[in-house]
Amino acid sequence: MNFKVAEKFVSINGEGQRAGQLAVFIRFVGCNLACNYCDTAWARDDNIPCEILSGEQIIDYIKSTGVTNITLTGGEPLLRNGIEELIRQLTNLGFWVEIETNGSVPLVPIYKKDIKNRPHFTMDYKLAGSGEEDKMLLSNFELLQKDDIVKFVCSSQSDLERACEIIDIYNLKNICKIYFSCVFGKLSPQKAVEFMIEHKLNGINFQLQMHKFIWSPDKKGV
Repeated sequence: MNFKVAEKFVSINGEGQRAGQLAVFIRFVGCNLACNYCDTAWARDDNIPCEILSGEQIIDYIKSTGVTNITLTGGEPLLRNGIEELIRQLTNLGFWVEIETNGSVPLVPIYKKDIKNRPHFTMDYKLAGSGEEDKMLLSNFELLQKDDIVKFVCSSQSDLERACEIIDIYNLKNICKIYFSCVFGKLSPQKAVEFMIEHKLNGINFQLQMHKFIWSPDKKGV
């Protein structure tokens, strides 16, 4: 199976439970959503210039880096034909595999495969500020485990309030890890943290996109 790869690179993981650690990023082409704040909108179009790589070529590249944390991202990686087999191979090789997924694509196919070492999901819940909240597949919450993440990217105080509602309705604190972040340049980190203090949001992680402070926010390949 061949994959359209928008870019591949080694950097630090800018977000999530392994933030600050080296990771190999494989960014796949194509996405079914068009979030208002998307910082990789250029990768959404299936017709952009890209590399066509087999699963074997992707694995060979990953091995060549000497880095053991792998982030599969996009676009939306779970839309790619053959992604389940690629994930199975990577986890069986002992890599720590994180899948960044947008919350609208079923996780079920991954769970049906014979995966020796389970991958880790960082799944967005798209709030109203994204323009895509109605696309969220809420049944995915039932498949998350304690080492998975639900990420809320907030554009406003109303997004923060809605995130709290979703956390309570679906009992997410007892299911998985929860991360808040701000749309870069839209909602100030200070306001988000003050909201967390005011509402006593114990057990929720606040994060900044570390790579956007190290390099230009628009820089690719980091």
